[in-house]
This record gives sequence, structure tokens and C-alpha cells, in this order.
Amino acid sequence: MGQYTASQRKNVRILLVGDAGVGKTSLILSLVSEEYPEEVPPRAEEITIPANVTPEQVPTNIVDFSSVEQNDDALAAEINKAHVVCIVYAVDDDDSLDRITTHWLPLVRATCSNSNNSNSNGNSNCNVSSSTKPIVLVGNKIDLIEYSTIDSVLAIMEDYPEIESCVECSAKTLHNISEMFYYAQKAVLHPTSPLYIMEDQDLTPACKKSLVRIFKICDIDSDNLLNDYELNLFQRRCFNTPLQPQILDEVKSVIQKNVPDGIYNDAVTLKGFLFLHCLFIQRGRNETTWAVLRRFGYNDQLEICQEYLRPPLKIPPGSSTELSHRGQQFLIALFERYDRDGDGALSPEEHKMLFSTCPAAPWSYSTDIRKSCPTNEAGWVTLHGWLCRWTLMTLVDVVKTLEYLAYLGFNVHENDSQLVAIHVTRERRIDLAKRQSSRSVYKCHVIGPKGSGKTGLCRGFLIDDMSKLLGKEFKTNVVHCINSVQVYGQEKHLILRDIDVRHALDPLQPQEVNCDVACLVYDASNPRSFECVARIYIKYYAESKIPVMIVGTKCDLDERRQDYLMQPNEFCEKYKLLPPHLFSLKSNKKELYTKLATMAAFPRFQAAWILFYKHRLVQLWESAYLRQFGLMTEDHTVWLKAGLGVAAATVLGFIVLKAITGTHFR
Repeated sequence: MGQYTASQRKNVRILLVGDAGVGKTSLILSLVSEEYPEEVPPRAEEITIPANVTPEQVPTNIVDFSSVEQNDDALAAEINKAHVVCIVYAVDDDDSLDRITTHWLPLVRATCSNSNNSNSNGNSNCNVSSSTKPIVLVGNKIDLIEYSTIDSVLAIMEDYPEIESCVECSAKTLHNISEMFYYAQKAVLHPTSPLYIMEDQDLTPACKKSLVRIFKICDIDSDNLLNDYELNLFQRRCFNTPLQPQILDEVKSVIQKNVPDGIYNDAVTLKGFLFLHCLFIQRGRNETTWAVLRRFGYNDQLEICQEYLRPPLKIPPGSSTELSHRGQQFLIALFERYDRDGDGALSPEEHKMLFSTCPAAPWSYSTDIRKSCPTNEAGWVTLHGWLCRWTLMTLVDVVKTLEYLAYLGFNVHENDSQLVAIHVTRERRIDLAKRQSSRSVYKCHVIGPKGSGKTGLCRGFLIDDMSKLLGKEFKTNVVHCINSVQVYGQEKHLILRDIDVRHALDPLQPQEVNCDVACLVYDASNPRSFECVARIYIKYYAESKIPVMIVGTKCDLDERRQDYLMQPNEFCEKYKLLPPHLFSLKSNKKELYTKLATMAAFPRFQAAWILFYKHRLVQLWESAYLRQFGLMTEDHTVWLKAGLGVAAATVLGFIVLKAITGTHFR
């Protein structure tokens, strides 16, 4: 379900240090044997506690240190390997308490700092800050005194933020022994330092930022409040259990008592939400806040985990990626949620608010959106354009789509990994074998010399009146344009990629050649334009299985004879291509885009096949004409039977022919 939990940690390693005679070894032995040892060795062997007997279900290693048996180098090595250090002092020995600040805490900091300096890749275990790691202060031998040292320890905690907790215990009476090791384990799995600043009595900036994002994702109606329904959904998603009405009322009452503007219209405000988590931490319930953070993908450094953002997606060679139905439905709901005025488009401010849970928007609203997908007259992205733009990103950069779906809360709202939002198509070789593509998104490469009108052809795909683009200079070159077309009653998305060829001999990269359909563009009014297109076809497409359409642009101007061995019509006839499609922004005719999508949908119905189908159809009609007027001969009858035999197999070819060429037989 895309959830990051503490149980994903493989183990917790606890190191006990302290002055000689404070009872480190006795604490370990008392925990294991559940009785005080009469004879205590200088150092206990490393102990592993199985996961099934620990509160957090994580295997735990407990390591003892003895200055009698080990030197400073061994101590430094153990500190670096440990996830948490328990500094043990004797409550009846003031010197051992003083040495917490004069010796042990500075030693742990210095050891971690040296380790980080020698590890430029940042693989150190010192995970609280750059120079330390979680610390638990343990006061042993509480059975020998009738007072507490906690007040003195709390003063130390204010100066050392790496200290997660403190506890007084007794190895002899077993008092708080289990609790001590639980606090140590908790300091690793649910650390306080990333969440809370002790001296300020407030959440850290990183924690606030994370919780603000979570609040926005859970605020389904975007009214900056969490009502009872939204709070219950939040509770179910994080803890898999509903929030009882009585408990919900009690929570609201606590917030209202401490933060007057934490409740508004019987709903929780952002300030109230942040206070609630601050209260959890102050009461030692870090695990509650961490459970929420990890459900929304955060790791111990309050960064969204890479495995949460980028779950592994297997894409076979020749396959492509599209949005699934669930992915589309999530994006539609998201659009409608932030379309505050209900005008069917996202204003720049609405667009900014929608992506406020992300590090940044995945595209530029002012340039990319307006030039890559359909918008309204004001240049604001419509619902149709919104789905088009996500469809484009999913095809060309599916990893980015997965990341942004996670940022926007897909994993939480859908209670599943964002992989279910992606559909991986079957391999292209299967489409070719079946002579029909199962895809709903096709990539068309629009290739030609600079100035041939490619960009105008691509931009014309996005607007209803292409004549508005006449005479316009396209300064910002957005590489992709996407819109939808109808192919036999089915909606398909066609992506046009604008590829410039400055010189006829310039090589194309494989990623510039491979596509579902190629559109080779030349300027019909420029006598030197077609040669580039011809050379590209011969070099890259003559032997390929990629459908190709040759397009002559600016046909509203005087068509010029091309300075090449063959004229475009002759060239297409020689290589069994469809005749060149003449295109003009002025004519505002958009059948070109439907033709391109149809060619991509039926990749094996190349021009050679289409010409064959056309020839057979003419033969059939000639035979029918002769029979009608009694002019049918025996030879004609044989031809008619043969023609009818192939008619059923060529019906699809006639349909494709009509769609691509616009041919009408009478």
C-alpha cells in the first residue's frame, strides 16, 4: 500500500556505556534472566532479542562496553555501529552523573563527527544530526536512594537535543528494566529530535512542513478545515480503525481548551492539527505522530522515501505507459476539488494551490501548459487539457508521474500504491502481428527542416481555429503537443513531438526515430525543402515498420517544384507511400491528425496494402457492373468469385483506407 513503517528497519542496535561500576552489565543480565546476578562478569556478551518478544516487533541487539577489556578504538567502533547509546550512571554517585556532560556526551558527539568527516557519502549511523545520535540517560541503582535525580537530568536534556529520554531503574529489583530497553528501542524507531525542539517546546520546521502537507491532502473539500468525515478517513488510513464519536469530541475539547482558534465550525483547523501532534510528543507518544508521517511516505529524516515516490515498475521493451482508469479518476477528482469557481478550468492560483503539497509544479503553467495541451481562451488548462498533460507526462516520463501522484496523496486516497494508476501496454511486436494497436496513446514524431512549418502544425493541434496562428512567431519551443482524436468512435491521445533537422545530413538519434507514426514535413513553397525529408525517409524509415505520412505545409502559398530527383508525388508512389498530405493553417482542416492517429492504430496497413485493397475493390465493382448489363464472361465470373473470397479479409483495409486517404468510391 506504499506505506513506510518502522518495521521495515532490520534491527535495532543498543550500546550501553558509562563509568565502571555503574551497573551496565547487571542491567543486561537482569533483563535476560529476569533476576539479579550474584556474580557479574566485566562485560556481557552481545545479546540478540528476537522480534516476536519486542514491543515494536524488531530484532534488537544489546551490546555492553567494558573499559577493562576494550580500548578507545573499540569504543569508537561500537558507537559508530550502534543505533542508540544508553549512557548509564549510578544515582547514588554524583561523579558518574557529572561525567555525563564532561565526558560521555562530548565523546559520543566527537566520535560521530569524526565518522561523518571520514564518510563523504553520508552513510554514518549518526542519524540525529551531523555530529551525534540518539541518547538515552539511564540512572541505575534507584533501590539505594529515596530521592530522584530526574530534575538534574532534565536540565542536561535541555542542552543536548540528542537526548531522547531518561529513566531511573534498578538492576537488583528489576524496576523499569524492560522500560529502559523499550525507551532505547523507541529512540531509534520513533526519535524525538526530528519532530520536536525541546528548548522551544515546539515542532521542528521540517515536522511542521510535513504535517501541513498531510493536512492539505486530508482536507478533501479544500476548506482549510478537517471535519468529522475527513478526520475519520484520516484515522482509518493511518491506524486502520475508526475514530469513536466520544473520543473525537474529547480531542476537539482538548484542542479548544489549549488553542482557541484550533476549532472552527466544529472542525479542526491547521493550527489545531499541529497542536495535537505537539501534544502527542510532549506526552511521550512519538509513535503516534511517526505512524502518521510514515503512512504518508516520510522516513526518519522527514524526507519522502524513494521507494514511496518511485515504486519499481517493469516495462518490457516495446511497451509504453498510460494512465489507468483509476489514475484518470483520481486526477479528475483532484481537478474538480481545486476548481473553486467551477468554470471548468484551473486559474494560475488554483493550479498553484493544487500543487502546494509538492516541491514544485511538474511543469511551467505560463509556458509549458499553454503550448502543450488544450486550454480555454484565457490560456487556463481545462479538464480535458489537464488529463492530456498528465497523459503526456505518463508516456514520456512515467517515473515523474509516479512521484507526483505520491506527492498529491494518491497512495493515501486510493489506499494503494500509485502503480495501479499506470497501465503498461502490450509490446509493439504483438501490435504489429495483430495488425492493430491496443494502445490509447500514440507518439508521432514531426520531423523536418527548420522553417518547414512543423511547430505551426503541432500547435494547430491544440486550438479550434488554426488560422489564429498565421504569421505568429513561435519563440518558445515546447517539444511536445498533445490532444485527443476520434479513431472509429474511440478516443485516442496523439502526442506530436517537434524534431528539428538543420541539415539534410544531420543524424537522428534512435529516440528521435522510434515512434508509433512518423510525420515528415516539408515546405511546399520552398523548392529546397523536400530533399531533407526524402533523405530522412530513405535513411531511417524505408526499411522500418513505422507508418509514415509525408506532409507538405503552407499549401495556401504557391506550390513550388522541388529541387530533387523526384517530385513528392513520384517519391511517394515509388516507395508505396500515401500521396503527400497538403496542409495549411489557413484552411483550418484537421483531418491530418485523425489520419496520423489511424495509421498509428493500424500500423501494418501501410500504403502498399491500401493500394492493393483499392485495386481489388475496383475489380469487384467492375465485375458487378459487367454482370448488371449482361456483359459477364466466364473469365469475369472466375475473377468475381476470387474477389469475393478476399473481400471479407479486406473490409478493415477499406475502412482504414477511407480514414487515412479520405477516399470515397461511387
